[in-house]
Amino acid sequence: MQGAFFLGGIDEAGLGPLLGPFALGYAGLWCDGPSPAGPPERDGRWPWSALGRVVAEEPSLDRDRLIVADSKRVHARNLRGRRRLERSVLCFWSWAHGRSAVGQSAQEWLCSPLGPAGPLLAAHPWAAELPARLPLWCDPGAIEDGVSALAREAARAGILPGPAGVRLVPEAELNAAFDRTGNKSEALWEHTAAALALLFSAGERGPAAAGGRPRAALMIDRQGGRAHYGPALARALQAAEVRLIAETEGRSSYGARSRRGPLEAEVVFAEGGESLSFATALASCFAKYARELSMEAFNRHFGRLAPGLAPTAGYTEDGRRWLAEAERLLPPGCLDRALLVRRR
Repeated sequence: MQGAFFLGGIDEAGLGPLLGPFALGYAGLWCDGPSPAGPPERDGRWPWSALGRVVAEEPSLDRDRLIVADSKRVHARNLRGRRRLERSVLCFWSWAHGRSAVGQSAQEWLCSPLGPAGPLLAAHPWAAELPARLPLWCDPGAIEDGVSALAREAARAGILPGPAGVRLVPEAELNAAFDRTGNKSEALWEHTAAALALLFSAGERGPAAAGGRPRAALMIDRQGGRAHYGPALARALQAAEVRLIAETEGRSSYGARSRRGPLEAEVVFAEGGESLSFATALASCFAKYARELSMEAFNRHFGRLAPGLAPTAGYTEDGRRWLAEAERLLPPGCLDRALLVRRR
């Protein structure tokens, strides 16, 4: 794979809720095929075309393709929407890791180089209700068939997998980070920075057959109103020389040259990054799936304790409704706000 190009993406789910964990997804791909729109480094959308026989953006095509797009489009609060999200995520995870996600527990699946460790999850009462075996909504055979088709098409297109996973940050860990930093944005940036460093390191190492001068494009969906990332990026990528390319409305771009090898990367923070970069869209799906697994467990746990308690997605207005009902319906001592309710 001469002059390989690395495409990486990061996105989140659960940035603003009152209840439930925060999830940060990350994904990477090595590309060495012809891009119809020019060099891959100028076309983060290229994998959609290259994998078009088995992957699509349009959710209605989920009967015979894996859907990779902004997770708000992929997921829906019905069985078909949940299956669509789960199948795409578990197929890409299995391809990236070289082993099937089928049969794994959700706690095993949620463990990545970035965390969380089992004891951290176990401190939260809802974690005991995470599925003992995946998939939760899909037929296992649909996952196995999807992985086989994806692997064949990726090989034909000259695409190899890079890192793929999610960093789930449970409520108590979030609250501790808020207390430590005094700032929500800084607390969440710590996890983004760790995922960025992981992807950049993957770009430096490259696949075993890589040669030439590798290049990379890393796109992060912009969180909140922050526009200036240069100093924070330099601290996150200490093994790189970071320079400003441009900071404009909705998009901030930086160059990062590795001090340890030949990697040249462009790091972009962009609004709507899931529509601009395949890897960012895939990261969005990873984050959403982790958040949905967690809230499914959350509602199952408290639903067992109080059968009349209506489930919640955890967002502010409905989260307040849930808390009011929970205080009325749950047995005494079951509602530990430090483990369940975010302070920011």
